[in-house]
Amino acid sequence: AAVGTQSNAGNRQRSMDMTEPIKNITVANEDELNRDPLSGAPGSHPLGTGAGAASGGLTGAAVGMAIGGPVGSVIGAAVGAVAGGLSGKSAAEVLNPTAEEEYWREAHMNEPYYLQGNDYEFYAPGFRAGWEGRVRYEGRSFDDAEAELAETYNRSRTEGGATWQELSAAANAAWNRVDQQRKPPQ
Repeated sequence: AAVGTQSNAGNRQRSMDMTEPIKNITVANEDELNRDPLSGAPGSHPLGTGAGAASGGLTGAAVGMAIGGPVGSVIGAAVGAVAGGLSGKSAAEVLNPTAEEEYWREAHMNEPYYLQGNDYEFYAPGFRAGWEGRVRYEGRSFDDAEAELAETYNRSRTEGGATWQELSAAANAAWNRVDQQRKPPQ
């Protein structure tokens, strides 16, 4: 047999046709795609988009009212909501809740606030409050947003669940982790 050929006809054709482009296929884990609940498209960030739209809408309405009265307020709210939603989605792009949960499930026992006997499920609401709060309160520090984080947590806290005082260090750690992931490499 000649060099570069093989006995299988299909393999021979592939080895001889060097003009065909090589195609790369990227396969993602389905649970990491963060799919939009309505369209099914990957990359959904409803929390970031909603937070951005809300804050942008309020800012736009205030500016519009100052410049154009009630009509300006309506137009400003609409424009601000769209711009804020896009900005919020961009801010949320760095956050993958599934990856955060996996990280903290493995790392929580190495944290200085960890108490022997408390499993991941004990700290999970604090971690979630921290990473979601980091997106919701864009531009603020953890200390500035902590009262609102605590209030939100306490409204949804289950009976017998950990107190905010028990979880605030976990929330702060998750908040800081999101910050560290967003910083460009130096």
